Amino acid sequence: MASLREQFATNVLTVTRFRELMRRMRANRPNDDLELIRKAYEFSQKYHAGQTRASGEPYLAHPLEVALVLAEMKMDPVAIAAGLLHDSVEDTSVTIVDIRKEFGEQVAHIVEGVTKISAIDFATREEQQAENLRKMMLAMVDDIRVVLIKLADRLHNMRTLEHLSPDRREKIAQETLDIYAPIAHRLGMGKIRGELEDLGFRYVDPIGYEQVGEAVEARRKPGEAFLARVEEVLRDKLGEAGITAKVESRIKRLYSVHKKLLRQRIAVEQVYDLYAMRIITHSVQDCYAVLGIIHNIWRPVPGRIKDFIAMPRPNLYQSLHTSVISEEGQPFEVQIRTEEMHKMAEEGIAAHWKYKDGPVSALDEQRLSWLRQVVEWQRDVSDPNEFLSTLKIDLYPEEVYTFTPKGKVVVLARDSTPIDFAYTIHTEVGHTCVGAKVNGRMVPLRFKLHSGDIVEIITQPGHKPSRDWLGIVKSSRARNKIKHWLNVHQRERAIEIGRKLIEKEARKYRIALKEVKEEDLQRVASDYGLGRPDDLMAGIGYGKFAARQILAKLIPSSSGQVPDADSNASEGFVSVVRRVFGGDHGANAIRVKGHGDLLVYRAKCCNPIRGENIIGYVTRGKGVAVHSQNCSNVTNLLYEPERKIDVEWATDDGTPSSYPVKLTVYCDDRFGMLKQITAVISDSRTNIRNVEARTANGRANIDVILDIADLQHLENIIGGVRKIPGVHDVQRLKKI
Repeated sequence: MASLREQFATNVLTVTRFRELMRRMRANRPNDDLELIRKAYEFSQKYHAGQTRASGEPYLAHPLEVALVLAEMKMDPVAIAAGLLHDSVEDTSVTIVDIRKEFGEQVAHIVEGVTKISAIDFATREEQQAENLRKMMLAMVDDIRVVLIKLADRLHNMRTLEHLSPDRREKIAQETLDIYAPIAHRLGMGKIRGELEDLGFRYVDPIGYEQVGEAVEARRKPGEAFLARVEEVLRDKLGEAGITAKVESRIKRLYSVHKKLLRQRIAVEQVYDLYAMRIITHSVQDCYAVLGIIHNIWRPVPGRIKDFIAMPRPNLYQSLHTSVISEEGQPFEVQIRTEEMHKMAEEGIAAHWKYKDGPVSALDEQRLSWLRQVVEWQRDVSDPNEFLSTLKIDLYPEEVYTFTPKGKVVVLARDSTPIDFAYTIHTEVGHTCVGAKVNGRMVPLRFKLHSGDIVEIITQPGHKPSRDWLGIVKSSRARNKIKHWLNVHQRERAIEIGRKLIEKEARKYRIALKEVKEEDLQRVASDYGLGRPDDLMAGIGYGKFAARQILAKLIPSSSGQVPDADSNASEGFVSVVRRVFGGDHGANAIRVKGHGDLLVYRAKCCNPIRGENIIGYVTRGKGVAVHSQNCSNVTNLLYEPERKIDVEWATDDGTPSSYPVKLTVYCDDRFGMLKQITAVISDSRTNIRNVEARTANGRANIDVILDIADLQHLENIIGGVRKIPGVHDVQRLKKI
């Protein structure tokens, strides 16, 4: 009896929600045929029968809630039907063929795009996430309704997240903040983005959520009273000016407040836009008139006036923003926009999406162009982690707006350089870029561009990208294009050098390399864990393998033509000399793991010392450059992973050793300061090679070069000098 009662209650619930869905659809789209939606509801009801969610409610409630969110977006019947069916292929016996047969190609295509790809076996979590994102993006470019259903699906899941385990809650919430909320933002869907962010924040950082919530709640009542007074003043002034407008107020969302507090390291009291007024007018002319009225009433905050009407954001958001301070000293923000702009800000791309009206408009095409670019830029990126990190950069841009000499707007990430600008124009323009003019004057390629700059790129046919550019560019597009060019061209050069080296070695023993079979080359390549003979030649060209070693493996040792590979395994690509640093008789030599005695040297950019984590990089003709792992150049150097090589500090045999290390001491310019610093150094039995001091305005910078035994020795000296009264900081300079 009880189960019948529960089933009846369930049916009443789902029927009530379906009626609400149909009511909304009739109100939003009175001329549309809604029979497709009714049919999808009955189909979903049939196949989801008996299934429940983690909350205990019938599973059918979820597709219904997703459809209601889509109806709120004023989506067409095809999208609503696909929303009702979006989980049927994954969670029931229904197939895409069944959907296509019952509902047609459009609905089936959208459902297929939304359905999770569970049949593919991914090696890692990251790969699965990256692959899903790629699929989702391609689906978005193909049919935007796919991603709108995804967003509606995620929104309802986030609203009911409390019914899942803590681990799953945190994982889904983090994914929402990383992927779904930014996509909603880039599609201009401010309302959904805001709710997704607040729900995600609640589960990812419950303590932070509670703290920010309490701080905002403590200010809510006085804030609402303050906004009511401001609203009254605004209505009176707008009435006097004869401007008809709708005036609204709001208190900033918790996640937005949290991000601002972290980014600017300020207290809640210093958030200028915690309280905000929104004025919605009938025309753009009225927007600017209202801005003038507001600045006549309250004092504007310098640097806080933003005109997104004349210069819309990439997602086509338009509004005037200004921050002002009331007579009581309370800062607040005012947003001024037209009704059309407001609709676009809240609903974004869903605001005017009408498939029945024909093909996608030019405006919608512009809004989706960023997405197509991201897909294009990632073609050369195989590593899923790199793809995800790049995606986050592309989804969270802090833009600067620059111009070509012809006046075309080029949107770039903050701190972008002329090289980024050049690659945004065209790949070949980037490759052949040799200089740039900004606002009519020549600037270095490292120059950071600012909004309003007019940029002219100077190119030279035949010019090629430089590896140094990787340390300059900011955009993922420029970085990927440079890396791709370097990998292709430098690998070709390495293969060519490798072939010449092995041919030269073969001639010493009167061996014709032409007689060596391809199968033998493949066999030796496989012995070294390589896929193809070209990889083997590249290894020789890069210096990872000695030509004699490879030749010994290619030619049978019984012929007596080439010495056995193992007998000279230590012979490297430069020589069999081990380089010892500082004349310490081998105590602090660096050893290349598994390669015997290769020539090694410490890189001058970071001068690693014993005790630091180190990494090796094979250079051409110089040996193995050894860098500290936290050296700023390491990331840029290792764009060719095959040139990375494992190195380690040789075992310390007790023989004294030292490295020159340069320190800069920032301190007060007072009597006896130098004496105290040198006393601390002398007490640690450390030799001072050189001292230089510069003074100005009561402060001094003292450069001192010391002989240091290891990292612990250095840390002890730095710690001792920092304790001297009047010393503000001690920094190690990598270059000497």
